[in-house]
Amino acid sequence: MNWEDAKKACEALGNGWRLSTKDESKTLYLNKDKISGFVSNNYWSSTESGSNDAWVQYLGNGFQYYTNK
Repeated sequence: MNWEDAKKACEALGNGWRLSTKDESKTLYLNKDKISGFVSNNYWSSTESGSNDAWVQYLGNGFQYYTNK
């Protein structure tokens, strides 16, 4: 899903649900084996990079990059 849809999906879950920040996403990656339940995939963060891009965390190898929202 795109960034806007990801934000809406979190909001629909109710109070307290949100996209993690770029730094929080990195922490999730570093602890993914302890937390479990993650798929080696891209996860949006709430951290924007300019007006058109947002940061993504890839949980397969820990790589972070920004891309078009």
